[in-house]
Amino acid sequence: MSSVSTLAARHRIGLNRVGRPFLVTTGRRIADGLPPDVDDIVVMLDAHCTFTRHVGEDLDIYWGAYLGTADEILVAGPLAEVAQEIVETRRAARERKGWIMDTYLLRRRDPVAG
Repeated sequence: MSSVSTLAARHRIGLNRVGRPFLVTTGRRIADGLPPDVDDIVVMLDAHCTFTRHVGEDLDIYWGAYLGTADEILVAGPLAEVAQEIVETRRAARERKGWIMDTYLLRRRDPVAG
């Protein structure tokens, strides 16, 4: 099972919403902005916590590290509320283990659903 599938399963969410596409990309590719035509963006290979550049946007984040292992860590919520928690959790986990592998989903909030 891939880390992307595991991320969705552990957070009990789908990777996309009905009839909408999702994108799998890297932190580098979202550094200057999120694609305007995709509401669900899975990010891998983001050593610089690029999600913090998007805190002012109306996004939720579903983050996971060491997915599928005994050391698994999960954080989810409105990006503006949990971004700093993820940064700190990520730093501590990397310090403790000497490495980190994390993946996250940024999801634009549906203006109809709220």
